[in-house]
Amino acid sequence: MTDHLIETFDNGVATLTMNRPSARNAMSGEMMAAMTEALPRLAADRNVRCVVLTGAGGAFCAGGDVKGFASEAGAESDKNDDKPRGFDLEGRAQNLRTGMELSRILHEMPKPTLAAIPGPAAGAGFALALACDLRIAVETAKLTTAFSKVGLSGDYGGSFFLPYLVGQAKARELYFTAAVVSGQEALDMGLVNRITTADDYDNAVAEFATSLASLPTVAVGYMKKNLNAAYGGSLSDTFDREALHMVRCFMTDDHKGAAVAFVEKRAPEFSGR
Repeated sequence: MTDHLIETFDNGVATLTMNRPSARNAMSGEMMAAMTEALPRLAADRNVRCVVLTGAGGAFCAGGDVKGFASEAGAESDKNDDKPRGFDLEGRAQNLRTGMELSRILHEMPKPTLAAIPGPAAGAGFALALACDLRIAVETAKLTTAFSKVGLSGDYGGSFFLPYLVGQAKARELYFTAAVVSGQEALDMGLVNRITTADDYDNAVAEFATSLASLPTVAVGYMKKNLNAAYGGSLSDTFDREALHMVRCFMTDDHKGAAVAFVEKRAPEFSGR
């Protein structure tokens, strides 16, 4: 058990709340392990008619733990370059690839999944929201791919989902620039399905989730299969590619410097190395 993920159930709706509000619900090992256990169980539970993924404390999820990245980058920089580093690229990519199965389960489970976004959603957290079938956000929410700000290429299926929502050109812009999109802007470009005021957020999420839970679950499950089959590429191949490229980016000077700059609250300087 962990308090990094809170699970509740009411009237057919299972809600998973990422619960590290002091870190804007940045992913932790405990959180990911709990979610890895919960999602397949909820997918198989006939009493669950809808799954809501959200975050505590006014944020959705800030993605990976950049402070942890910075510590790791510093430790690697302190090593003697003349000695083998023992960096296991394939092993680390496989570990990341395993974690990314969370996005696949959200995308493929035979019942509707709803990302309820009360505030910032960034990086892998943003990708988890994209993996859900539907999204509702407060109008002032801030959504961003974020990866280019720390010299990384992206993971958790974002490069698979985002182009289908906003088109290739806009997806490339959002990835390259890490532009921050408000809830209203996200609605305008088709990133989210609905927006709400902060005051009405709880009621709006509950109404949306309850309406989804009231649908014919079996039919919805087959609708998802039909719609998912229409995607042109392989999600598994996308995960493999993202995992390898993401771990390669962890090795770059650009990422290591940017992670340290993030913690020191200064702008990163990228060298392309």
